[in-house]
Amino acid sequence: RENFIHLCNPHLEKMKEDILYHFALGTGTHDFPALFGDVKFVCVGGSPSRMKAFITYIGEELGLGSPGCDYPNICAGTDRYAMYKVGPVLSVSHGMGIPSISIMLHELIKLLYHAKCSNITIIRIGTSGGIGLEPGSVVITRQSVDATFKPQFEQVILGKTVTRSTNLDEQLAKELMQCSEEIGQFNTVIGNTMCTLDFYEGQGRLDGAICLYNEEEKLQYLKEAYDSGVRNIEMESSVFAAMCNLSGVKAAVVCVTLLNRLEGDQISSSHDVLVEYQQRPQKLVGYFIKKSLGKV
Repeated sequence: RENFIHLCNPHLEKMKEDILYHFALGTGTHDFPALFGDVKFVCVGGSPSRMKAFITYIGEELGLGSPGCDYPNICAGTDRYAMYKVGPVLSVSHGMGIPSISIMLHELIKLLYHAKCSNITIIRIGTSGGIGLEPGSVVITRQSVDATFKPQFEQVILGKTVTRSTNLDEQLAKELMQCSEEIGQFNTVIGNTMCTLDFYEGQGRLDGAICLYNEEEKLQYLKEAYDSGVRNIEMESSVFAAMCNLSGVKAAVVCVTLLNRLEGDQISSSHDVLVEYQQRPQKLVGYFIKKSLGKV
């Protein structure tokens, strides 16, 4: 069954041209079906370099790119986001935080719609702070919760607070977990992910420029988060889940933990160790894509 992107915006039908400003792309200047019509998997992550590394990795894994092959940035006309493509896989950077990923997702969802893509799976791959997990563990998100542990995303629209669901695709999470078990290289769990508006105070850190609480209060809060089912903390998953739900897109969040926040606030692992950690979500999602395409 063909499952197409659902756009929750009737105004778009009245527009002669849709300019995706932050991608430097537009329906009047680019043939979206020709460029992107074969896309089935979209992977998004914070940094442009990480998403270029992912497209290079998946290109080799799928046998679509030669070693050392360079992939052009499709969004080279802007410095806001970077986008790379190989075969049915699109890799896009989203920056840091809810506002940045929200802008990117509005334009990405419209891009997929204009390209007439169907049966799309979107996966956010990234890094996070763990709670009660060894550094290097991978968390597949069951639900994204806010800083009060509620599975919701709140946004003020036209002066009114709108609340949206942040559930993610349960079957997709199970499939990803099965893939990790088949790989057997690192610890992976399914758990809730807390999405915050800030890296420092919003996540209970003691090492920011401003901190008006003590270590005991911090630890009590993080333990309450753990008891509610939270296993990691990042800053994008809530709006990602909400927007994918509204657009009828199957979505997942796969993040590696760089530290255990119950034991500290600063990331102290060596550069080489952190690089290896950051490759774990890529390996897991890469394996999932290969398996989905019958290449495992």
